[in-house]
Amino acid sequence: MSAHPQQEQERVRIGELSRRTGVQADTIRAWERRYGLVEPRRTSKGYRLYSSADEAVVRAMRELTAKGVAAAEAAALARRGAEAPPAPSVGALDPAAQAHRLRRALEAFDEEEANAILDDCLAGLSLARVLDDIVPAAMAEIGSRWRDGEATVAQEHFASSVVRGRLLGLARGWGAGAGPLALLACLPGELHDLGLIAFGLSLRQRGWRIAYLGADTPLETLDDAVTRLRPRVVVVSASEPERLAAVANELRSLAMRVPVSVGGRAAAALPVEGVTPLDGIASSEALDRFGSP
Repeated sequence: MSAHPQQEQERVRIGELSRRTGVQADTIRAWERRYGLVEPRRTSKGYRLYSSADEAVVRAMRELTAKGVAAAEAAALARRGAEAPPAPSVGALDPAAQAHRLRRALEAFDEEEANAILDDCLAGLSLARVLDDIVPAAMAEIGSRWRDGEATVAQEHFASSVVRGRLLGLARGWGAGAGPLALLACLPGELHDLGLIAFGLSLRQRGWRIAYLGADTPLETLDDAVTRLRPRVVVVSASEPERLAAVANELRSLAMRVPVSVGGRAAAALPVEGVTPLDGIASSEALDRFGSP
């Protein structure tokens, strides 16, 4: 009986496992669920507890996917402690290739495969690389194919829904911490928020806290949030100049209380006095305006 407390003490919760292995907690959970990668012990309150053996398996899984091994095969190899097969496909984690894979999975309405691809990318590449190069490229390709009649509205909506859900999963807890607060919102009538969510995730990587109001945010709601939360900066997004023009006066007034930046295609098309335009809402140029707190 005396060995059990010692074994329990050696186990760690998922946050610590994530820190040790460099694999995000959401990805570890997905690998457990889809591939049975590890079987953590559960506490009486339902918390997962991982052993040093589990840590080794997760590390192996990350290394294998980084070498281009498909997630299902990598899980089987990691559990057996086997090495990766020789000569993995060249450019398996090339961002352009991964964006193409993601686009094909989304257009096939294959949510599980799309999430597996994102798992591979998040395990083998930095979050910044996924947000800058893979997700935008895949979504842009779907949008282009829709405009050319090669993809349907249903495919475009499905893709946006899957990617948005995944990004918001990564955003869990992005309001916690001690960094300065950035308040994010889409302007009234604006429903496309993937770029703004990605921007928030990138800011979070730089030490900011995020309060996200979502799509189609009334200006009264934004104004009230500024009063209540006292953010360091407000970032709004709009894809059409008309949406920005409709609230330009209100934004000018808001900018007298707190720094306001605007991203999206409308930012360059319609400058607003006192409001800072962002060149590409999730681009490195836009992020460099904010720096690290």
